[in-house]
Amino acid sequence: MTFSLNTTVIKPVENNKINSAIILFHGYGGGGKDISTLTYNWKRFLPNTVFLCPDGYEVCSINPSGFQWFDLSKDDPKYILEQSLIAEKKIHKFINEVKESYKLSNSKICLSGFSQGCMMSINIGLTSDENFNCVVGFSGKIIDKDHLSKRISSKTKMLLLHGELDAVVPANNLLDIKDFLLRNKIEVETHMISDCDHHIPIKASSIALNYIKKNFLI
Repeated sequence: MTFSLNTTVIKPVENNKINSAIILFHGYGGGGKDISTLTYNWKRFLPNTVFLCPDGYEVCSINPSGFQWFDLSKDDPKYILEQSLIAEKKIHKFINEVKESYKLSNSKICLSGFSQGCMMSINIGLTSDENFNCVVGFSGKIIDKDHLSKRISSKTKMLLLHGELDAVVPANNLLDIKDFLLRNKIEVETHMISDCDHHIPIKASSIALNYIKKNFLI
């Protein structure tokens, strides 16, 4: 099947049966191939999982060699919210294509993302018609808490990780997201990674893998 978003797909080795999927959303100015590096280690421990790493639907406004889920060239919260809602519709369509292609329900799909991709994963995880297996987010934040709180329609559990030294998306956002999720009765686990800036270190990748393995077994 051809997906509506250009996608890097990493299938199980040895033609193993696919019984779960992890969809990975890249950060601002990145691409599916960038975020797919997470699968190098994960796929060895998830032999029946397909990994899908879509490119954002727009070329990045400040980095034409990469992509974006929403435009950040204007420092206008209303504009950013509007753009993110357009991206949500694109992603929901893509996820439905994945479900149809691999005959999977939401309960067999983990959403994961870095930075801007984490922001989109959180929004999608909370505004779907049914829970996903889980959301695993790295270095993100909530785009608009007031707006999102009015649209929550599912209770997807979440693991959120953030670098203590992050200067791009400051680490205090991790506590802010945790507070928001707990207030809305969403199960959440958080990890602050010491001596880490705006990237995904091996420690965070390993914590995420163990969390996903545990939840795919439930």
